[in-house]
Amino acid sequence: MRILIASDKFKGGASSVRIAESIQNGLKNAFPKAIFDVCPLADGGEGTTEAIVSALGGRLVDVPTVNALAEPISAPLGLVDKDSTAIIEMSAAAGLAMIPNEKRNPFKSNTLGTGLMMVKALDFGCRKLVMGIGGSATNDGGLGVALALGYRFRRGDVLFRPDLGSILEATELLPPDKPLRAEIVVACDVDNPLLGPRGATRIYGPQKGVRDFEWFEARLEKLADLAERRLGRSLRDAPGAGAAGGLGFGLMAFAEAKLESGFDLVASCTGLKERVRRADLVITGEGRLDEQTLSGKGPFGVARLARSLGRKVVAVAGSAAPSAALHDAFDLVVEAKPPGMELAEAMRRTEELVAAAVAAQAEAIRRLTA
Repeated sequence: MRILIASDKFKGGASSVRIAESIQNGLKNAFPKAIFDVCPLADGGEGTTEAIVSALGGRLVDVPTVNALAEPISAPLGLVDKDSTAIIEMSAAAGLAMIPNEKRNPFKSNTLGTGLMMVKALDFGCRKLVMGIGGSATNDGGLGVALALGYRFRRGDVLFRPDLGSILEATELLPPDKPLRAEIVVACDVDNPLLGPRGATRIYGPQKGVRDFEWFEARLEKLADLAERRLGRSLRDAPGAGAAGGLGFGLMAFAEAKLESGFDLVASCTGLKERVRRADLVITGEGRLDEQTLSGKGPFGVARLARSLGRKVVAVAGSAAPSAALHDAFDLVVEAKPPGMELAEAMRRTEELVAAAVAAQAEAIRRLTA
């Protein structure tokens, strides 16, 4: 028997790789002769690099960069396909979770560190960059990435290096001396434009501390004007332009990036469809299964793929909402958090609880394959 484990992370509890290991540990005794195929999931946010590198047998390299507030840090860069492809999480450099609440400052936060990771990948000789852009601390439209890639700004006759505070003074955007010779593919699961009521500032800005919407809108609009004048086409209304504080726009404008569904991109990178086809049973999951799961999140994508290929699919979760539609999407739902246990304790014991819950349901799982 071949069992595919394709689970997402349990946010705050364990990474997708550790969850997959826990599920495997819980099933080893019940399925001693099974071949386990571990294919961790991610959607472009935290854990994307680890998931893809683990699934493809690549390697992680720590590279020097800066965080959203320009403080020096080291961040993991994934290398796969004989080091020809780099896997980059923008949140590894410009992530909101990296900045303590008391230090968060959207007026200063920028994506320079993400751009520096891109440059380092190019220095390694990578011809393709796969980027996840979830979890950003920034609302700079990709201005920091543009600077890292070598774009220059003119203020009258003078070249200068703008930030959000001074970008309104810019009169022209100049391209880098060397063109970017790499394919850039971005995992993006939102369709927001750059500006307006559904744009980066108003929809995602508040969680990063943005309150003065007009201040940020004016600066993102100025950046878009400069970039689109140079490009000769408009990108501000493209689906996903507003992702990650406008980094979706910035990567399209400054790196000619293509935006794709996070699940579809990771599935393509890891050969998920063929791995499902080879499996006798598929196990997926995430920390919380609820109505949002049915809106295109990883476990639902795995379930649809498994069903389309005639495979039974089990979902393992910390907890699951009592939704008929949700439970209908899977052949079996296993909840790891015992009733009455405090969430904080459950998150501390995630791996232990997942292994125990799966082991307890081993007979029900076996019946699915009978």
